[in-house]
Formats: sequence, C-alpha cells, structure tokens
Amino acid sequence: MKILPLAMLMLLGGCSDKRLTTSVSTHLMFQGSANEAIELYKSVFPEFIVDRQELHDSGEMKGKVRLAYATFAGQNLIIYDSPPVHDFTFTPSMSLFVEFDDAGRLRLAFERLSEKGEVAMPLDKYEFSPLFGWLQDQYGVSWQFSLKNKR
Repeated sequence: MKILPLAMLMLLGGCSDKRLTTSVSTHLMFQGSANEAIELYKSVFPEFIVDRQELHDSGEMKGKVRLAYATFAGQNLIIYDSPPVHDFTFTPSMSLFVEFDDAGRLRLAFERLSEKGEVAMPLDKYEFSPLFGWLQDQYGVSWQFSLKNKR
C-alpha cells in the first residue's frame, strides 16, 4: 500500500476537501485542580471565557471538572480533571504564549500566576522583547508573557 502526500491526493482528485483538520484545541488535563485553575485564569484574564463546564456528580470525582470548553483570546481550550492519577503532569516545553499591549497588565498577570508557582525567566527586557517573563503556575501550566514590540 502506498501512502500519497496530501497535495498529490488533491491533484489526483482523491481528496475533495482541502481542509482536513476542522479545529485545533489546547488540551489541559489536571489532577483534581481544574476548577480552581479555571477560576484563577478567569480572575486574571477577562478574555478567558468558559463556554461550557460539566462537573462529575457522584463518586470520588464529585464536584471535579468532567469537561470544560473555554476560549482564551480566541484560542480553544479543553480542560478537565483526570479520574486516574498519572505519573506525569504539564511540561514547560508546552506553554501558553500571551502577548500584551500593556506592560501594566503583563506585570499584574505575571505576578498573580507566579504567586504560588515557579519563575523560569523573570520579568525583564530581553533581546527579543521589551518585557518578557516565563513561569509555571501553581497548577503546573507554563506561561510565557511578552510585551508587543512597538514598531
């Protein structure tokens, strides 16, 4: 069996829809703290909007997030608490990169999310940004904040 590249399939008429992926979402799996994380993110960012949230209604997971759909500045997020405990959590190699127009908002967000978290790169001027900081919040989610360059 031959696997043909997408472009070749389209040229040959084997694929009529040029768009195979209909949506992409960032998937955030927590281990019991999803609701607290959602509330923190909503309090820090007015652009963080929960579109739908379902909680477990019984058992050990009662009150924990079964599934939540949120948007953050137009980006789709799927958030939930995992029923089984895993040996892994979030990794800083995958982060939410947020560009700000306002240095004051950037500083406030950085301060709030780093309170009980860990700072990977302190807020400062760097070669690539007039103000940048990288942190992992108390839930393990990695965030990079950057002030937009004014050109």
